[in-house]
Amino acid sequence: MSDGVELTPSACRALGVEILQRHGTSLENAECVSDALVAAEIDSQSGHGLSRLPSYAAQAASGKVDGYAVPVVESVAAAAVRVDAAHGFAFPALARAVAELDARLDDTGVAVAAVYRSHHFGQAGYHVEQLAKRGRVGLIFGNSPKAIAPWGGHAGLFGTNPIAFAAPRRHAEPLVIDLSLSKVARGKIMVAAKRGQAIEPDWALDAEGRPTTDPQAALSGTMLPMGDAKGAALVMMVEVLAAALTGANFGFEASSFFDAEGPPPGVGQLLFALHGDLLSSGTALVRLQVLIDAILQQPGTRLPGSGRLHARANAASITIPQGLYDELQALRDRPAT
Repeated sequence: MSDGVELTPSACRALGVEILQRHGTSLENAECVSDALVAAEIDSQSGHGLSRLPSYAAQAASGKVDGYAVPVVESVAAAAVRVDAAHGFAFPALARAVAELDARLDDTGVAVAAVYRSHHFGQAGYHVEQLAKRGRVGLIFGNSPKAIAPWGGHAGLFGTNPIAFAAPRRHAEPLVIDLSLSKVARGKIMVAAKRGQAIEPDWALDAEGRPTTDPQAALSGTMLPMGDAKGAALVMMVEVLAAALTGANFGFEASSFFDAEGPPPGVGQLLFALHGDLLSSGTALVRLQVLIDAILQQPGTRLPGSGRLHARANAASITIPQGLYDELQALRDRPAT
């Protein structure tokens, strides 16, 4: 990108930490959030990367997000915990959830965490990959502010409601499957708006329900679900799992992730962890590899997430748009709040 600025991952992380601290966030939380944002940049998922920093900083400064929040874990059963994100950033709460579930799996085989009073959780795959790196299988569901209409409707009711799955592999990086239930992640449209780029006409509708290539019009309208009516049903399923089962706000009750107006979003995430070896009598990794080999024997195939792995292998530096870089520098130079 000719108008981009190249930074090392460590420089990006330091920039994120400094900006968040200057806008009302503890060092521990700022480091946890910045780690996730930089990981998204490295994975070429810029919609969940540094482009989020301006809105995160504004929300922490206004109090819409409590940058000093400390997640509270409540054990409600041998294999279940509730994690109160306390209207703080989602990343510290999900890091606690991962640790809590991992510690229980040798005894329970399966464990679940209900995260509530939460916020935008970035790349869904980032969280379940942490479980897979510990040898566990992970599955996560999250809801978000309204962006998708119920099938046949005209007004946003559900979020884009990402889901992700991760499983460990022998002698290879974990298999990670991460998808938004809209045709594309809303973050991609946000990035296109910041860059002044058009979007595909089948990604979203404007406020009048018409297909649009204008990202600003799309952000004021609704996203289209993947799979049409079937996708809309899957969106609803995730809304129930991530919000009703956690006691969090539904998408139509949640405030925006993109501005500092209104109350905290208060959305939810439901995180499952499974002990694959216990459930399969020690055969899970072998059986997974049999499946992977069968897939890759067919010419033209690739595994989900292989693009991220390729990006990681070539991530000596991160390139961000000049306009975003200038915005981040201005945020860094502002007096601390």
